[in-house]
Amino acid sequence: MGGNQAAIAIGIFLVAYGLIISEKIHRTVVALAGAVLVIMLGVINQEQALRHVDFNTLGLLLGMMVIVAITGETGLFRFLAIWAAKAVDGNPLKLMIVLSVITALCSALLDNVTTVLLTVPVTLSITKQLHVAPAPYLISQIIASNIGGTATLIGDPPNIMIGSAVKELDFLAFVNNLAGVAMLILIVNIALLALIYRRQLTTTAELSEKIRSLDPGKQIKNPKLLKICLAVMTLTVTMFFFHQPLHMESATVAIFGAVLLIVLAGKNSDHELEHIFHKVEWVALLFFVGLFILVGGLVETGVISLLAQKSMELTAGNPATTAMLILWLSAIASAFVDNIPFVATMIPLIKDMGTLGVTNLEPLWWSLALGACLGGNGTLVGASANVIVAGLAAQEGYPLSFMKFMKVGFPLTLLSVLIASIYVYVRYLI
Repeated sequence: MGGNQAAIAIGIFLVAYGLIISEKIHRTVVALAGAVLVIMLGVINQEQALRHVDFNTLGLLLGMMVIVAITGETGLFRFLAIWAAKAVDGNPLKLMIVLSVITALCSALLDNVTTVLLTVPVTLSITKQLHVAPAPYLISQIIASNIGGTATLIGDPPNIMIGSAVKELDFLAFVNNLAGVAMLILIVNIALLALIYRRQLTTTAELSEKIRSLDPGKQIKNPKLLKICLAVMTLTVTMFFFHQPLHMESATVAIFGAVLLIVLAGKNSDHELEHIFHKVEWVALLFFVGLFILVGGLVETGVISLLAQKSMELTAGNPATTAMLILWLSAIASAFVDNIPFVATMIPLIKDMGTLGVTNLEPLWWSLALGACLGGNGTLVGASANVIVAGLAAQEGYPLSFMKFMKVGFPLTLLSVLIASIYVYVRYLI
């Protein structure tokens, strides 16, 4: 591609990002407008644009949103909210810690997008009960979900991509090499979040007592539907674990689960289907479409590839320097652009280093995984889970601003990556 088209792609991307940060115009409108401009100005054609839209991610989100929408009708989320609040005696700070740990664990075993789709309705329900602002809980859960997703092969898309490209890096390899440092980073982040929000997370003795007096069991409105929902969710989650041996994409599994639940729950009328699909966060899905195309413009014009190649040249093949550069470059880039195309570009470059005489590529793979996953906590658009949480919160009347998240998320990301750097250096490079 020519230099002019690359300049146009960079210009549109930077203007779009500036508008997203300013929040003068809704981020979905900005992303879609930028995507249309990229196509209209000839940076990429419509066919190329559609190739860069990750329909697997969109399908996964759509399927899980439908499952969550139907499950919400049973009262399960209110049940879990009251149960969790009673477990910590209605203490808002302790509740934030408990929900963060649960979110991280679920993100390691499922994926971070599915996890926040399940936990955010619980969080919003409980904050209403305690009359506390939901923002500290939502920010904590975003950060915990991305850290938890770092720990396993299936927790975050970058890990899935790396595991697919390097067959020796199986599920156990990811656990052995990443779970320990992810746990340490999670503990540090939760401790700092508790310190940051300790004064905001208070409630009255009356409300705490009211929470303790509530009966979680009374929140279940439709026990029969709940059993169906739990059975379908269990089947869907089990299929997520085995979707690679089954030769199915995660989107296929999620949409299968959604369709199965619609059929078993008897949601067949026009009115019932409209009600379910009304709860799907279409605004967030369209934001992803626009963002994928914007980044696609940078990929097709060679901007991302050139950035990665020039960075590699700086290290002159030194293993320690290369590992640190990959870690930090991945983290910073993943905070501001979607990590999927960046990781897709880095994988062949790291493989090429093996043919150029670098004998031990393992530190480079773990550096890429840690940087790409942890970098998602840098901004509100750094990872899919972040955008979904923001969308769900806005739908309930609690908008989460770009700068409000970045003020907390970006410094914690830098600290997380610093811990990861020490870990990679001590374990692999000394």
